[in-house]
Amino acid sequence: MADGIHQAIETVFRIERARLIGGLARLVRDVDLAEELAQDALVAALAEWPRTGVPTKPGAWLMETARRRAIDGFRRQRMRARKHAEIALAQDEADDGADALEAALDDDLGDELLGLIFAACHPVLPPQARSALTLRLVGGLTTGEIARAFLSPEATIAQRIVRAKRTLRSTGLAFEVPRGAERQPRLASVLEVIYLIFNEGYVATSGEDLIRPALAAEAQRLGRILAGLMPEEPEVFGLLALMELQASRFAARTGPDGALVPITDQNRARWDRLLIRRGLAALARAEALGGAEALGGADRPYALQAALAACHARARTAEETDWPRIAALYDRLCAVAPSPVIELNRAVAYSIAFGPETGLALLDAIERADALRDYAPLPAARGDFLFRAGRWAEARHEFQTAASLSRNARERDFLLRRAAACGG
Repeated sequence: MADGIHQAIETVFRIERARLIGGLARLVRDVDLAEELAQDALVAALAEWPRTGVPTKPGAWLMETARRRAIDGFRRQRMRARKHAEIALAQDEADDGADALEAALDDDLGDELLGLIFAACHPVLPPQARSALTLRLVGGLTTGEIARAFLSPEATIAQRIVRAKRTLRSTGLAFEVPRGAERQPRLASVLEVIYLIFNEGYVATSGEDLIRPALAAEAQRLGRILAGLMPEEPEVFGLLALMELQASRFAARTGPDGALVPITDQNRARWDRLLIRRGLAALARAEALGGAEALGGADRPYALQAALAACHARARTAEETDWPRIAALYDRLCAVAPSPVIELNRAVAYSIAFGPETGLALLDAIERADALRDYAPLPAARGDFLFRAGRWAEARHEFQTAASLSRNARERDFLLRRAAACGG
């Protein structure tokens, strides 16, 4: 019986943890202190709930307990007198009745979690620190789990998190959702962090495994949370649609030996139809919120990338894929979010839709971009175009170059196999 109640408490805490830290950080303006107070609330629950039972609203109980600990700590240490007065005033108002307290907490939890997400993804932090802090605070992953996910030393991840917390504390950042003109640029940072996490799961930059589904799944979970908290933001649903559609192909992206299987060769029966339905529904929501054809509506980067993924998801076979439409979508994407990597993907689409020579001409125009220097997909794409054009000796050289640049073992093996397929 005791084991059962303890398991229930730990489950409740995992569910409420991010909201709890978000509310406390908003109150005390210190992520480290917020985490300590949340842990204190868990210890209190483990001591009391086996005797009294799990409360009807456990999140409100945990928040109230943590708030009282915060007040006691400030009184005991006589620190931050002004903040103590603010917390005490908020507590006095909350003490007007237990029902009123729980209702207020429940109403505010969404904003507090959203505030935590925006703080963890603040542009003042480097991108890698944002990813690590988001997974720690919002995802609830341990430092060790984050280190394993990104194939980094645990000490490196720990330092990133500590420095990120210190930076947020020194800036005096309010753990609140930005309003007005500040909101859109900050939202872009939030979406960027979530997609960075997803991409590291979708195509691992280094290591032995091509994909890391658990990391991608964590990004999808963050995307679903954000969509629930911001139901009127089209790009939130655009990103969610993109992740769901790309994740639907995980089971078919690698063979039994872990080797890469290109999308044109994948067994589409292994694609996850539930994720495809979710992705298409999220894309429809993004288009409805933004306007189906308006520039700045559907023509937003994540919604356009989701529309690209939808072209693959809707095709029953590789031969039915609408590559001319994909090429046209890349034209629109390059107009709203120009980058050398998107130009490279556009060249791939054009090569399949209109022939390898067309793709090679587009590559010639972008190959000198600094962002593509030592970027394995560039020679890999050129190798593919040359192979399909029958220029096998040149293709073999490009595949070998791409393999030498890749830091992922599975991707490297795939490229070397393609080089070998070009013959001697």
